[in-house]
Amino acid sequence: MFQVALIPLYLLIQKDFGLRSEAEATFLVTALSIAYFLPSYPMGVLADRMSRKKLLAVGLFTNALAFVMLAYAPNYITAVACVILAGFGGSFYHPAATALVARLYPKETGRALGKVGIGAALGFFLGPIYAGWRGEMAGWRQPVLELGIIGLIGAILFVLLAKEERIQPKVEGAPEPKVPLKLFATPMLLIIFLGASLAFCFRDFAGSGIATLGSLFLQHAHGFDAKQTGLTLSCIYLASVISNPIFGGLSDRFRFRWTAFVLVCAAAAIFIFPRVPVQWLLPVLAAYGFFFMASFPMVEAALMETVHDSIRGRVFGLFITIGGFIGNLSHWLIGDWVKRLGTGAGSQASYYPIFTTLAVFVLISLLGLMALNALRKRTA
Repeated sequence: MFQVALIPLYLLIQKDFGLRSEAEATFLVTALSIAYFLPSYPMGVLADRMSRKKLLAVGLFTNALAFVMLAYAPNYITAVACVILAGFGGSFYHPAATALVARLYPKETGRALGKVGIGAALGFFLGPIYAGWRGEMAGWRQPVLELGIIGLIGAILFVLLAKEERIQPKVEGAPEPKVPLKLFATPMLLIIFLGASLAFCFRDFAGSGIATLGSLFLQHAHGFDAKQTGLTLSCIYLASVISNPIFGGLSDRFRFRWTAFVLVCAAAAIFIFPRVPVQWLLPVLAAYGFFFMASFPMVEAALMETVHDSIRGRVFGLFITIGGFIGNLSHWLIGDWVKRLGTGAGSQASYYPIFTTLAVFVLISLLGLMALNALRKRTA
């Protein structure tokens, strides 16, 4: 929720701080996202060595507290510092949570991660709607403050109600499981892994870019306000509430086929989105979200099944450090690109090239599936 809450508020933030362009407003989400993904490998090390429940609680509390602070930021520089702190808090989540789910559900990891994705999708769905609605009514600071308070309450409830993961008791006489001494046994495995990570950077760049570009496109080219923009963008994530568990379950049998299918469908939706009449914008965005968001639990499951539980946090942390850092530069870069459009930002056709580029990026990420498949075969 925190990652997408600011997206419909770009123009309100720009006006409040007196920023010169959308690029400065969109940089807030880029700074948050970089701070979210950059520490992922160290967080993965912690996730492999200490309580994953405690990591999740500390991360949520930090993330929420930073949003409360952001609501009172007196200037742009302070706002940047607050979103960096929020991103750092968010970085606790993925390495710990993904490794934890893979450990608890080793046979149906895709289905389990798909069900976890329902919660994430609901957060991503409600975040833009709530932020856009409240922002239009009371200014951008009010929804940021209220979401931060909700997060603090959630962190407290998580500490009180969540249970520590159970450690499986050792069976007497059973051989000790072979624990790897390093992440990858050979340099070639490392190269394949890095290739997969870099390929999925293109998917992540496109996914982050669609959110920011969609926001600016709707507001500039179609005259949407913050409330309408938040409602429209939220459909991306509402559709994934259905698709995540469906495709996650299907992928436990044919992981790579289904992942390729949803990515190709998502690329097609990105390509046609800026070209459709206004009444079709919402259905096309929903179709995009239905397919695109479903790729995440499937790719995560494919990665988790290639490595031992004792190093899953570090492997996944390294994976999203690479993909998340490069991919989330898109918020700032796209904001700068829209600024360069000048008066052309109000023309629907001006956005065709960048949407087409993002669609191609999704197709390029299919190379990552080939790399993950090669990694799985070599580590089997």
